[in-house]
Amino acid sequence: MENTVVTGRTDALVDIREVAVDKELSREERIAEFVQQIKDPYRFKCGRFTVQASFAAGGATLEECIKGILR
Repeated sequence: MENTVVTGRTDALVDIREVAVDKELSREERIAEFVQQIKDPYRFKCGRFTVQASFAAGGATLEECIKGILR
């Protein structure tokens, strides 16, 4: 596993704790709503932490991971 430090503005990142998706929506609509709210699913905040998501070759795709979160 490789660790990468990303620098840049964090004040524009969305805090994932503030994202709320309507569970009555279809799976596809929930995914679209999540991505619309989070803006960058690869880089976001969780409280005072900045999360930088990356995926291993041959591992789960971003779509699969988001679907798992929104079940």
